[in-house]
Amino acid sequence: MLELHGLHKRFGEVVALDGCTFSASPGRMLGFLGPNGAGKTTAMRSVFGLVALDSGSVTWMGEPIDGPTRRTFGYMPEQRGLYPRMKVRDQLIYLGELHGMKVTEAKTSVDRWLDEFGLLDRGGDRLEQLSHGNQQRIQLAAALIFDPALLVLDEPFSGLDPLGVQALGATLRREAARGKTVVFSSHQLDLVEDLCEEVAIINDGEIVLVGEVGAIKQQTTYRRVEVHVSGSDGSWLPKSPRIAESSVQGERVVLVVERDFPIDELLVLAASAGTVTHVSFEAPTLSQVFLEAVSR
Repeated sequence: MLELHGLHKRFGEVVALDGCTFSASPGRMLGFLGPNGAGKTTAMRSVFGLVALDSGSVTWMGEPIDGPTRRTFGYMPEQRGLYPRMKVRDQLIYLGELHGMKVTEAKTSVDRWLDEFGLLDRGGDRLEQLSHGNQQRIQLAAALIFDPALLVLDEPFSGLDPLGVQALGATLRREAARGKTVVFSSHQLDLVEDLCEEVAIINDGEIVLVGEVGAIKQQTTYRRVEVHVSGSDGSWLPKSPRIAESSVQGERVVLVVERDFPIDELLVLAASAGTVTHVSFEAPTLSQVFLEAVSR
């Protein structure tokens, strides 16, 4: 288990981390979410000793993290760190050796991951010759070739097309199923909701919400309501301070309401305007949970 406990870090007058605390378990994916500048990258860099913390601790399996342990971790930074003019296969083999792999072992693993990402025929190209999305794949391969116990990925889906997102998501699911601990940050909250069992939301350097995705959605203040009324233009919708958001799209009305909002009264009004053809009342999306958490 990866545990970050009470992390504090200042850069001059800027408070980057203010008591940041959360943990990530083996065999599970945790989405690390927060607005720009909230402290995500600083917290992730602290796992690798790239940030000198003012206070707090980062442990792996209950023990402080030393150099040999860090070499078993895979890291994909937001600011990519590979060599643009070096051939793809050569630098991946080199990075594998830095993580303690034998040359023949590194070559085999590199070729497997290049084949996995559909780039086996581009191994002899310089990195700068690849598209942005393929450079992303190579950066991820660099984090995977030595079979890490922990994967920490900072915005791994940035710049990928839908097919790339789907393929990367499948790869991360498979790695988690093999028992790896996977932590990644992303602003694509629908993607996080689909992939992750757990999330930790950070704002102003402090964790403001953490837990299993399903549980935190059920615990939120609001619910999402969707009502379709045949032949209606949505003018039946009442004004109420208990309706946080509303959207009318032809016959379809979508609301974000307080959890104990009187839905039966809403449906009476809807039925008076036409035939109700669809009703749903459900927990909010992860995006709505996120907005609520960071606006408190």
